[in-house]
Amino acid sequence: MIELTKRQQDVLAIDGHGLVKGGPGSGKTTVSILKAGTVVREQLSPGQRVLFLSFARATVSRVLEAMDEESGLHRDVKRLIEVDTYHAFFWRLIKTHGYLLGLPRRLKILTPHNEAVALSQIRNGYRAQGKLSAAERDEKINREEAERLRLAMEEAQVCFDLFADLVGQLLHGSNKIKKLIANAYPTIILDEFQDTAADQWHVIQALGGASDLLALADPEQRIFDFIGADPERLNHFIQEFDVVPIDLSDENHRSKGTDIVHFGNDILKGRYSKDRYEGIDCVLFESNTNQAISKVVTETLQARKRLIDSGPKDWSLAILVPTKRMTRLVSDVFREPLGGLPKIQHYAVVDMEAAILAAEVIAYGLQSHGGTFNPAEFVALVASYFRGKGGDSPSRTSLQEASRIFAAHDVAVSRRAEGKDVPNRSVFLPIERAIHGCLTLALTGDPGADWLTIRRHFADAGCKRLAEIASEVRNIRLLERGTQLREALSQNWRDTGRYTEALEIVRQAFIRDHFATNTKPESGVVVMNMHKAKGKQFDEVIVFEGWPKRAKGKIVANPDRIVRGNMRENIDDQARQNFRVSVTRAKRRTTILTPRADPCALLVPET
Repeated sequence: MIELTKRQQDVLAIDGHGLVKGGPGSGKTTVSILKAGTVVREQLSPGQRVLFLSFARATVSRVLEAMDEESGLHRDVKRLIEVDTYHAFFWRLIKTHGYLLGLPRRLKILTPHNEAVALSQIRNGYRAQGKLSAAERDEKINREEAERLRLAMEEAQVCFDLFADLVGQLLHGSNKIKKLIANAYPTIILDEFQDTAADQWHVIQALGGASDLLALADPEQRIFDFIGADPERLNHFIQEFDVVPIDLSDENHRSKGTDIVHFGNDILKGRYSKDRYEGIDCVLFESNTNQAISKVVTETLQARKRLIDSGPKDWSLAILVPTKRMTRLVSDVFREPLGGLPKIQHYAVVDMEAAILAAEVIAYGLQSHGGTFNPAEFVALVASYFRGKGGDSPSRTSLQEASRIFAAHDVAVSRRAEGKDVPNRSVFLPIERAIHGCLTLALTGDPGADWLTIRRHFADAGCKRLAEIASEVRNIRLLERGTQLREALSQNWRDTGRYTEALEIVRQAFIRDHFATNTKPESGVVVMNMHKAKGKQFDEVIVFEGWPKRAKGKIVANPDRIVRGNMRENIDDQARQNFRVSVTRAKRRTTILTPRADPCALLVPET
């Protein structure tokens, strides 16, 4: 068991509600687990548990890992600490009590990718978000909210964005439900509390009326303003529950022996107190694509070698970039590096809407093999990919592509009904030929191998739309050996000699995966957007940003920068916090890759 500092001991002594503040690696998670163990041993009655809630599965995994490593907690104590996401906890309440709000008794989750499909028609009626007037934005938001509510009330499909609002209504409307929760969970720990949005805060206010709450927060790590996190949320908690915060901000347990946290804090100040920070390396690269890409590849190879040579088990190296586009760029380069450099095995963390919709198309290919298929169903899946692949911000081009696919199918059906040929240029014909080709492929009953067979078939089928889908689905990792999806598909083959239920099996797997809490923290090389690194930790981190594009010696574009356009006037709290969060994910070393001719504006001291 670790030796606790005085303020960590103060956390263990909290009676009732509490708020613990601290920066990256300050020990908030560890001391909260020890606090949970104290509550289990000293306060719980039979049948009760301590509930630990977090926003993301990645954080849940980190908490579970920390619990496993904590030798001071007996396994019988650990079994009474329940770690889960807000979404999973809210969904249980909605399924059980949602009928009190007028929801149907049997409910389904409307997953984010299917929500994007369902709302695509509304969104198609508006210009790009940045071009809307205030009135148009409000109208769009109201129409989307009305459609979400209609889908829940009339079609029993509840999207994640409604979860907190519905649970807030339940808890504020029923003392009996609040008492039931408090009886099951007399103490609730709230991780990453600074990111709590208004509807989530409404829920927490109700929970705090019956259960003891312990909120964990880093005020400087609030990087989700765009989803409604309020900078005053900690003060709201202090006022609502009359608590005195315990501050662990000047403690560092993650990257001891380095200046990583010191550097991160200096980023927020805009003033650098040291010429050199232990554990921080700033590496410059030339502002052209080949040299920039070569630099991130060589730095990654060197970091990987350092970690392998130093011998930590399950080492981890994160490549953090500012934009989704750069995530894909780096991932593609790692798969096929320039100049004869070796490929880098890695995992890319991308927004999953497109990948999941692409996986449904592949699943239908599996399902059609050895049997029959419905062209209209397949067309609908392909079109849904284009409708939903952009998530909350579908492009007009993608929505038009979906409409074009539907229209081409309708024309083909109509012309064939009239005994006429379908025009050779029809976008429907290559889609139809590709799915027909699935019927005669040689599949084996090995889901992993057969998935690759279908993907490669679509990639090589001469249909650019299916080729895009085949490329997108490479980001899916659910078919690794031992996963539930793989086992379910294998069982389906054994039972029927085909993948007769592949589409439904894949859909259910993604719902399970969203609520899973047994995922392991990332290991090996991981590529992700800087926003997605929040709540995670790695042995080493490489932060890699974009570079300026020049014409006649002048910068004409400056995309993919940590600060928009890399202009000092665009430096704001959000950019500083995002950079600090990224830098401080490392336990040993952070390397910052920035262009020599136009280094990151945040690295240039304010004058």
